[in-house]
Amino acid sequence: MGKLNETDNQTINLISNGTEITGDIRSNGDIRVDGMLTGSLSTKGKVVIGTTGKVNGEVYCKNSEVSGAIEGKISVGQLLNLKSSSKITGDIETFKLSIEPGAQFTGNCKMTESESNGGSAPNRGGETEKAAGRQGK
Repeated sequence: MGKLNETDNQTINLISNGTEITGDIRSNGDIRVDGMLTGSLSTKGKVVIGTTGKVNGEVYCKNSEVSGAIEGKISVGQLLNLKSSSKITGDIETFKLSIEPGAQFTGNCKMTESESNGGSAPNRGGETEKAAGRQGK
């Protein structure tokens, strides 16, 4: 009976080729982007950016496979897989990273020390100061 309020993580949301969305998206299920999104995308599931997909903004998720383009930050709790056709301009934060030959990346990459579920913009109150202290800034 208590499961009535739980969300279904098996849901797959699709932004198809030719579709343009401006705004923020939050979901508990998986998301596939083959169109264009301008804004932030946050999910507790997996994000797939297809070869025709483009995101201008921030992406927060548990796992991600990128074949298209991202301009902005991507933060992945577990595995980020960059396919050969991917192009990322911005910062990456992830626990594990897989990059195929041919993938393009311009920005900074931070490998986290522990796995997380991802899915929401992290509260970075004191963490930024700790990271800056470790880098000698």
